Order: sequence, then C-alpha cells, then structure tokens
Amino acid sequence: MLKTKKLAANIAVPLLVGGVSAFISRSGMQNFEKLAKPPLSPPAALFPAVWTILFVLMGIASYLVAVSDADEKQTDNALTVYALQLGVNFLWSIFFFKFGWYLFSFFWLILLWAMILYTIILFSRISKKAAYLLIPYIVWVSFAGYLNLGVALLNR
Repeated sequence: MLKTKKLAANIAVPLLVGGVSAFISRSGMQNFEKLAKPPLSPPAALFPAVWTILFVLMGIASYLVAVSDADEKQTDNALTVYALQLGVNFLWSIFFFKFGWYLFSFFWLILLWAMILYTIILFSRISKKAAYLLIPYIVWVSFAGYLNLGVALLNR
C-alpha cells in the first residue's frame, strides 16, 4: 500500500539537500561558465534538470527501503549509509562551485561514487527496485567525475 506522505517526505529530503547545496554554491556558477571544460560537457542548463530527476529517483528508492518488510537493523543501516552519501553529495557542489577546489572535489567525488555503490549494494539486499533506481545516479556521478577531473586539469 502506497504511503503518500512518507513517499513525499522521502522525495523531499534529497530535493531539499540538492536545493540548499545549489543555493549555497550559486555564486560559483558565474566563474564556472568561464572555465575551460572537457569534451562532451553538457550545457549548464541541463544540470538542474538531471539532478532533479536523480533526487526524485533517490527519494523513491529510499521510500521503497523504508517501507520494506526487511529487518529493521538492515533497513536502518542502509538508510544511514544513504543519508551519509547524501551529505557527501551536498558538500561536493560547495567544494566545486563555491570554493573552486576542483582537484579536491574530484577525490571527494570518488568518495561519493564509492558510497553510492555501497548504498546500491545495501538497497539491493532489501529491494531490487530501489537499487535499480540508483543506477542512473551512479552513472551520472561517473560522468561528473570525468567532467570534474577535466575541469581540474584544464584550469590549473
């Protein structure tokens, strides 16, 4: 049975995290536009749309885990790792856009990627659907890693 309020809350959390991070780092977007970027860099307008979709998918995935019949300890552990990776995600934008720490941000993104993978593994033990919903996220973060490293190398 769909628990609408819980689903809405689970979707709202990553959207709020992403929104606050974007708000904090918004001043760095003007500088970002001036940077040399690697080939295949998408237009800046694409990023908010992609992240919104990814945050919604993350929220749905966390909802599926939260309402599952899995062992409470297993669910709590999976959702804790999910929350931690969301915190790492929150900080990446600030490090990259606000502070311009491009190389540091690349290594931070590797940490994020590993945490997403771990979250996928933990979610898959509870809900395969939840794990599948995180696949676009890890793919996008992989691409973001390429872009991040390219920016770091091209703008030394």
